[in-house]
Amino acid sequence: MSFLISRQQAVIGLALALLMALTRSHHWATLHALPDASWAVFFLAGIYLRPFWAVPALMLEAALVDYLAITVGGVSDFCVSPAYGFLIPAYAALFLAGRVYARHHRLSWSALPWLLGCALGGAGLAELFSSGGFYFFSGRFADPVVAEFIPRLVRYFPATLSSLALYLGLAALVQFAAASLDAGARKAGQP
Repeated sequence: MSFLISRQQAVIGLALALLMALTRSHHWATLHALPDASWAVFFLAGIYLRPFWAVPALMLEAALVDYLAITVGGVSDFCVSPAYGFLIPAYAALFLAGRVYARHHRLSWSALPWLLGCALGGAGLAELFSSGGFYFFSGRFADPVVAEFIPRLVRYFPATLSSLALYLGLAALVQFAAASLDAGARKAGQP
């Protein structure tokens, strides 16, 4: 999305960081009803943010939010295990899927198949890395086998996809609204 200037990217980057901080794993009691936006944040960062350093910055933020939630907020540390590092390729897959989609993005229904394909592909890889990594390498499951992992995947992946779809839908609405306002301002002859 080369049409975004640095200031717009900074605003989007800060908004994505704030969204992740407020929704990550329901760490904040007052926002407990909001689904985790982390996956959407990495996918959207791939679309809207040009610098690659955004990925490690967002990964550090995710780890910091988890650390603070556990040490200050009293959240369970069950998910922090030797498999925690599998979040790195999971988030990278989402970011790269967003990058691929960004090359095909346009404000047109014809871009929808690209959006769906990239979002599903990135989410599928992220799920395999994060859930698969946790199941097979966390040490929390005795004798992990693929035959037991697949039902877990079928059980938990749809909820993750619905959260991703929610935030991608909201992002699309925001982008369409911003584009409409911009087009209206240009038509009226305003800067």
